Amino acid sequence: MRKVNTKNMGEETWASPKGKFAGSGKEVSEALGRKPSSTDLKERHPFDVEICRVPPGKTPYPYHAHSAQWEFYHVISGTGSVRDKDGSTPIEPGDAFIFPPGEAHQLFNDGKEDLVLYVVADNPIGDSFYYPDSKKWGVPLPYRQWVRSDELDYYDGEE
Repeated sequence: MRKVNTKNMGEETWASPKGKFAGSGKEVSEALGRKPSSTDLKERHPFDVEICRVPPGKTPYPYHAHSAQWEFYHVISGTGSVRDKDGSTPIEPGDAFIFPPGEAHQLFNDGKEDLVLYVVADNPIGDSFYYPDSKKWGVPLPYRQWVRSDELDYYDGEE
């Protein structure tokens, strides 16, 4: 058995260049030995757990959808809202919600204190992500990069 105490874990903090996006997280699965870049399923773990903290007035990431990944959220403290295809839904402590692959989503902290959530994701190998607002794709393999492209015919450039 591996054990960590999340009270003693440091947080990884991030922010976009202009400050619209910001947050921090405790990477619980990685502290328990998960190796995100490994293709060995025993090293990857079947799911990833994070404790995500979003400061007031911020969103941790752009509106996005995953091609293969499921994401489960459970609100621990604070209030905010979640944007999805149907609009915006208020969230508060005790709320739990899930996004299947292909369903775009985004969190906002529109409260006065930090919004803290447990996040569980299955992180499948080969997942890619789409950002509807900016019409770009994130491709994680062989390394993370973001691209935009016009739609092409399947055989374009092949014959």
